[in-house]
Amino acid sequence: MVVDKRLWSPRQNATPGPRRAIVCGGTLDGVARWASVRFDRGAAVLAINRRRLLGSSALLSLLCSGAARAALIKGGIPWQPGAADPPDIVAPGGWRYFTPQEASLVEALVDRLIPADDLSPGGKESGCAVYIDRQLAGPHGRAEGAYMSGPFQEGTKQQGSQSPLTPAQQYRKALAAFDSACREKFNNHAFTELSDEQRDQAIKSLEDGSLKLNGFDGQAFFKLLLKDTQNGFFADPIYGGNQGLVSWKMIGFPGAHYDYRDWIDKHNRRVDLPVVGIAAHPNWSQ
Repeated sequence: MVVDKRLWSPRQNATPGPRRAIVCGGTLDGVARWASVRFDRGAAVLAINRRRLLGSSALLSLLCSGAARAALIKGGIPWQPGAADPPDIVAPGGWRYFTPQEASLVEALVDRLIPADDLSPGGKESGCAVYIDRQLAGPHGRAEGAYMSGPFQEGTKQQGSQSPLTPAQQYRKALAAFDSACREKFNNHAFTELSDEQRDQAIKSLEDGSLKLNGFDGQAFFKLLLKDTQNGFFADPIYGGNQGLVSWKMIGFPGAHYDYRDWIDKHNRRVDLPVVGIAAHPNWSQ
């Protein structure tokens, strides 16, 4: 499968916004909702259920206690540049998780998923394999944010992955199975030894399920690889992919500017700001 880059949109790979904070003072609104207000012939009669009032008062006391670790912020958020926990900048060179053989295979795969053309360099030159390697070597690869204890059962598509394997383990197992399947299909030739036409044939067979992987779902691996390749192509270069900001330049995305207030009322106009990554911003501080 070859993805038409001209059809891609930055909205499909948008970075999630900041999470909203909940402060203790918001609980007062909850207390108000526990009480019901009745108006009878112009006279306001406050009808408060005793049990609800006591329950809401106890809840308010609990949330505003020291155990809740809430704080009243006055005048603004006490934030200073450099006080956050920024991501580590991916250093070029070497592999953190992949073996040299695995890395060569992944580079060959991403270079066919995103082939070089007049719009941008290919997936290999753009750093997609480096992005995947660094992700697998970090918390994501170890599934640190996921529940990884049994029982394990096959779920629905909406439930996401139910595999007992971490993402890093999935890649290691799937890459070995894919290499064996390619050697069996192409007269003992590894994927990296195939022509571009043969590589595309192997990838297409992986996508449609006709290329069977021993002990692993080939179609699931294709979807995983394609998603990670796209993420690496569009992510900020600080994570190892999108080298030279090639994808952002291709789609006209200006990058990590502080805000776009000056452009709110400028509709249907190309944003001509210089393209900048997080680490290249003048206010970046580690």
